[in-house]
Amino acid sequence: MSDDTVMIFDTTLRDGEQSPGCSMTTSEKMKVAGELVELGVDIIEAGFPIASPGDFEAVQKIAQEFGSQTTICALSRCRKDDIDRAWESLKEAEKSRIHVFLATSSIHREHKLKMNKEQIVETAVEMVKRARDYCADVEFSPEDAARTEKDFLCEVVEKAIEAGATTVNIPDTVGYATPAHYHGVITTLKQNVPNINKAIISTHCHNDLGLAVANSLSAVEAGARQIECTVNGLGERAGNCALEEVVMALKTRSDYYGLHTNINTKRLYPISHLVSTVTGMTVQRNKAIVGKNAFAHEAGIHQHGVLQERTTYEIMHPEDVGYIGTNLVLGKHSGRHAFRDRIQSLGHNLDDETFQRIFDEFIALADKKKEIYDSDIIALIENQVTDTPEKWKIARFHTSAGTGTIATATIELSDENEKIHCDAATGDGPVDAVFRALERISGTSGVLEQYHVGSVSSGKDAQGEVRVEVLINGKLYTGRGVSTDIIESSAKAYLQAINKAAAKQ
Repeated sequence: MSDDTVMIFDTTLRDGEQSPGCSMTTSEKMKVAGELVELGVDIIEAGFPIASPGDFEAVQKIAQEFGSQTTICALSRCRKDDIDRAWESLKEAEKSRIHVFLATSSIHREHKLKMNKEQIVETAVEMVKRARDYCADVEFSPEDAARTEKDFLCEVVEKAIEAGATTVNIPDTVGYATPAHYHGVITTLKQNVPNINKAIISTHCHNDLGLAVANSLSAVEAGARQIECTVNGLGERAGNCALEEVVMALKTRSDYYGLHTNINTKRLYPISHLVSTVTGMTVQRNKAIVGKNAFAHEAGIHQHGVLQERTTYEIMHPEDVGYIGTNLVLGKHSGRHAFRDRIQSLGHNLDDETFQRIFDEFIALADKKKEIYDSDIIALIENQVTDTPEKWKIARFHTSAGTGTIATATIELSDENEKIHCDAATGDGPVDAVFRALERISGTSGVLEQYHVGSVSSGKDAQGEVRVEVLINGKLYTGRGVSTDIIESSAKAYLQAINKAAAKQ
């Protein structure tokens, strides 16, 4: 690796999945991993194998499928069983990395680990050596490094490199650091660890103070050459450093940083929407780089400036990040070839079976609305992403509501044996009535935590997208539905959450 290259370590499938309600199935993780490979990330942290059989299976399958194209990493605590399990999941990958971590800050040593400094160093050295016996590429993370005494941090890092660590990650685990503070930590390591040049310095910043991207860039200025990040900034609490933001900051301000990444930035917008669909986490409209408003200009003076010269108010071109607007492209008389060409131009390569399903849905949609936009096509593709086993499917439904009347919903659901179940319910409006009827038929009771409605494209006949978060048996499940009928979208979204809960149980 040249010194002007910053490696991108994506942990969407590990740290990102730890966001409440964002768990993914193995199949969904495989789809995201495939897109991360297309995006060009250098390392994919695929999961925490010892955490569960599902995590192990996901890491193993990703390693088997993509381990010859990019480095696949598995997380492990500094424990023998963890490291052994991590290697078991990775061993079929041509390019693999074991990532071991151990907390080093005084607050963690005293209250969590009940270990002194000598024990920390001894354990770190032993476990790095164990990982290195399996794998030539080993990363060590002193957890909560940003709050660790600098002299002790230097000692631990030096000993870890001596034991065989090829990357040393310096986590701001609780998002406590500021850019100057974090820059100082990296600088201290560069100046005081004699063997620091034998390893790559990495960053892992959380966003509790909204500084994850700024801190990561500050560390890069100080000499770090790997950034750990997630798509859309997913992660525990307030999330992690957002991949799309830090990558585009380095690209847009290459005049300042003089650095580059291996990321194909035109894949940023598509993967953002894929991850949003799979996890159920909506991307806020004003989100940098990938939000719907990221390239929107409403103020008159801005619109005039952009029309005269785009660089007056745009520091990036929308196409540089693969932005998908609302270009009118197809109608009901468009043929299969035109439809496939458009899908491919939007960056999607589909197998024949999936293409046929989406084409059939496109024809059905074209009968409902006159104009089909790129964003409508993307919505049809994204509907195929989730692979939740469908215990229940909507066969038919009818709602009745109005001023001075009681809202009612009658629904027919088919089960996995294609047997029809019918019931009705009343509610405070048609959506509430639909949700109650779904609960009666499925025998599942949930608490609606979030309900979000948005339009996929423009126009009165636009498809409505509904996203829900439902608390079922103490766990949060997400659901998404798209239809030109917002009641149908709501029913699909709520039923998807119910199906996820049923599959989990």
